[in-house]
Amino acid sequence: MASVDVIGVRKAFGHVEVVHGVDVTIRDGEFVILVGPSGCGKTTLLRMIAGLENVTSGEIRIGGQIVNDLPPKMRDIAMVFQNYALYPHLTVGQNMGFSLKLKKASPAEINSRVAEAAEILGLQSLLDRYPRQLSGGQRQRVAMGRAIVRDPQVFLFDEPLSNLDAKLRVAMRAEIKELHRRLATTTVYVTHDQIEAMTMADKIVVMHGGIVEQIGAPLELYDRPANQFVAGFIGSPAMNFLSGTLNVKGGTPHLTLADGAEVPLHKAPAGSDGRPMVLGVRPENLLVAQEGLAAEVGVVEPMGSETQIAVKAGGHALICLIRDRLMPKPGDMLRLAPEPAHVHFFEAETGRRIDAV
Repeated sequence: MASVDVIGVRKAFGHVEVVHGVDVTIRDGEFVILVGPSGCGKTTLLRMIAGLENVTSGEIRIGGQIVNDLPPKMRDIAMVFQNYALYPHLTVGQNMGFSLKLKKASPAEINSRVAEAAEILGLQSLLDRYPRQLSGGQRQRVAMGRAIVRDPQVFLFDEPLSNLDAKLRVAMRAEIKELHRRLATTTVYVTHDQIEAMTMADKIVVMHGGIVEQIGAPLELYDRPANQFVAGFIGSPAMNFLSGTLNVKGGTPHLTLADGAEVPLHKAPAGSDGRPMVLGVRPENLLVAQEGLAAEVGVVEPMGSETQIAVKAGGHALICLIRDRLMPKPGDMLRLAPEPAHVHFFEAETGRRIDAV
């Protein structure tokens, strides 16, 4: 096992630069997830760590060793791909032990390590089957088993769950996290699904446009996003944003929206009177109240334990989540107020987070 250090890494395809000076430190045994929208550079970064893409500039270190010029087979890593990449003519056991066979390991060692990995993943009864005889989840476990038998310093996962149905994805998330707990191997995992990132990671790296927007623990990113992009990307449903001008009347701040509607606030950033500002409120922190912003109900989605309501208020489309069995109808009017302790402020021009005082 080993740490992974990405230092000032850039990647260009011809004249087009897709990764712009990324710095990430992954400690030994840590489970780190690279997350972001399609085209943000996360998979390219993973492939550079794996040695499948050349580094234009900067350094990648695995276990303290610079690996920029090392081929993938010399980096002591194991990669699990999105499409499983199993050999259809080999059995489960043969697929899992194939890399050891290439290394000319003895049949006894191959059988021992395949059996150990199969026990960890619950594949003992499937070793003689072929990939075509397996479900999607079983094929993904075989791909993971093939990585485990190599006993690498680092596991690399490239969107391994995107081909699975929703229920199976939830089960596989738990299996991968439990696998990491048992093996304690440094893991770098790429996904575009922020729910996967929130539920699995020790540390999340949020990427956008080839740069790192923020690095931190899941709840750190959720509670204190560094900017408006991170705030809107982390969390489902996404954070609501209200654009307006901050004003202070008689010591009480409020956000004045474009249509003149006012959102009362309990606190505001210092020196913000008269400044354009974006107010961020997560759907669960936008409460139905006696007084507040007038909102017209659009779509109501009951989900059992909570109800998701889409509304229009002050020229903005908003989402609120409520746990009460309130079932308004489209066209009804509600009053909504942000929960005072859970509002976020962002600069209108830069999107940078500003702390209230």
